[in-house]
Amino acid sequence: MNQSIFKRRLLAVGFAVAVVGVTGSLTACVPLVLGGAAAGTAMVATDRRTSGAQLEDEGIELRTLSRVRDSFGTRVRVSTVSFNRQVLLTGEVPSLQDKQAVEDMVKKIQNVGSVVNELGVRNSPSLTERSADLLITGRLKAAILDARDLQSNAFKVVTENSTVYLMGRVTSRESDRVTGIARGISGVQRVVRIFETISEEELLRLQPAPAKS
Repeated sequence: MNQSIFKRRLLAVGFAVAVVGVTGSLTACVPLVLGGAAAGTAMVATDRRTSGAQLEDEGIELRTLSRVRDSFGTRVRVSTVSFNRQVLLTGEVPSLQDKQAVEDMVKKIQNVGSVVNELGVRNSPSLTERSADLLITGRLKAAILDARDLQSNAFKVVTENSTVYLMGRVTSRESDRVTGIARGISGVQRVVRIFETISEEELLRLQPAPAKS
């Protein structure tokens, strides 16, 4: 079977399982991982972050969710994604004071370099709205995977209230390319780029060495 087709089918299966889980029991503040643990493990070796940064990002996400839950309980719905110590906060809070309080708390967490606070002051979205966001994320990830000139694991995709957030260490060419793809996905109202820009020369240095035969 063609490798590209296999990858798309694997992504589709993972996404279908995710949507079923969400529609059956959608738990706040738990990040949804499309695909599977095995696929994630395989991508670690080609991640553009250092292995230390990857571990720190995982720790940041876990500590952030734990502290938000302990401090705010169910009053807020906060999702967090960390990439190279840059933390993206999305979700809903009941007031501007809560929005600032969450940001201030996250800034004090160990290893956090910066915070992008995209928390909305509004009611939590309905199940239909959140399912629509998941569909957007799934379609965009599939489109990135299908693009032969992009590395799918170079991007983190978060969709909140029909706004797509893109994170990663990418070149200007990759940034423009993936932004164009995102804007073409049905339902997307806005695209926010939170990229760390690298040069084409640095990208070449980050490419894994070809396997020896």
